[in-house]
Amino acid sequence: MFSMTWPMLFGAVALMSFQLVDSIFISMLGMQPLAALGFTLPLQQLLIGVQIGIGIAATALISRAIGAGKAEHAKYMGGLVVLAGCSVSLILCTLIWLLRTPLLDALGADAELLPYTESYWLPWLTSAWLGAFLYFANSISRAHGDTRLPGLTMVLTSILNMLLDPLFIFTFGLGLPGAAYATIVACLVGAAIMYSRILKHHWLAFDPGKLAIAPALLDIAKTSAPAMLSQLMPGTASLLATRLVAGFGGSAIAAWALGSRLELFSIVIVLALTMALPPMVGRLFGARQLERVHSLVLIAVRFVIGLQLTIALFWMATRWLIAPALAPDQESELYLLSYMLWVPISYAALGVCMLMVSVCNALGMPMRAVWISTLRLFVCYLPALWVGASIADMSGLYIGVLLGNLAAGLLAWNLYKQGLQHIQQA
Repeated sequence: MFSMTWPMLFGAVALMSFQLVDSIFISMLGMQPLAALGFTLPLQQLLIGVQIGIGIAATALISRAIGAGKAEHAKYMGGLVVLAGCSVSLILCTLIWLLRTPLLDALGADAELLPYTESYWLPWLTSAWLGAFLYFANSISRAHGDTRLPGLTMVLTSILNMLLDPLFIFTFGLGLPGAAYATIVACLVGAAIMYSRILKHHWLAFDPGKLAIAPALLDIAKTSAPAMLSQLMPGTASLLATRLVAGFGGSAIAAWALGSRLELFSIVIVLALTMALPPMVGRLFGARQLERVHSLVLIAVRFVIGLQLTIALFWMATRWLIAPALAPDQESELYLLSYMLWVPISYAALGVCMLMVSVCNALGMPMRAVWISTLRLFVCYLPALWVGASIADMSGLYIGVLLGNLAAGLLAWNLYKQGLQHIQQA
């Protein structure tokens, strides 16, 4: 597990580091650009949810085909995944751009933020589509057991992005859109590296005569739709949470955006595990080695809980140093201090939920993964946010995040164990 995870870990650390640095540079532009970024994040999560869902399908289907000795089928399935995934991502990006004004109104964005989002969203959506194009290549590589190349590519693109950010934002004077242009360049470089290597290894091909397109698309849809739905849940919940936070003002949104980036940075190892575990679980499941599957999952869960609690204690102990350095104004700083006190302790439970979703998809239980995501967000997370905010404003909202995630972690673990028992008894 470690040999499969460590390359993705370094890549994910680099990716989340660049996003955190990205937020720091944007905060230097002032509270309004940072608040504009805060209204962009929920839609970004929706787009990422779609690409992750398709990527999960790619990894699961290709790794199962390889495990069953069908290397030729795996190659053509990879080509179909890239074509279908890029088409779906392009349609979504186009819809978001055409519906940008009503979307921002629904999120509660102030009119003074519209000039920032208007100039930012077109390059941001372009970078989002290129990110999906790159992600599908990473998924194919992971399915073939190569996590080293995607990890190194993620490190390279993240470092390049961090170097280009100040150049585009400040030197070229592009401001907030400059962050998106830096991402576009980095993704183009990463895609060139990944696809050249994948084609060299003959892991990707598209020939309608060699693959039954309709059944293959149906397989992708049956696997990706539930996975995509489970991945879209966080984006949908983020839209609703952002609407709730917007009622407390621009400084609250700015702090929420910074807190979201800290969360992504904190769960980076969990993200690496969710990318590395499915190919391993898929191969063991294909070989019907269910006891080894459970042992692998148990090791991953124990590791995540211990590590995330350590990270939470670090954020809580250093919040008085970090919040003033990140926040663009004093009010945002106070909100961020409260966030760092209450929310990080719940990252362990959040990590368990994320692992269980990816494992259930790899075990051929996509609807159980959907149930885990649905119950976490709409039974545990959002109601706790609303109740907490109603009782104690933003501090109560943060406590709601804590309690909601803790309840969801226990629920996800129990649902996974029940599903594994059903497979063993079948």
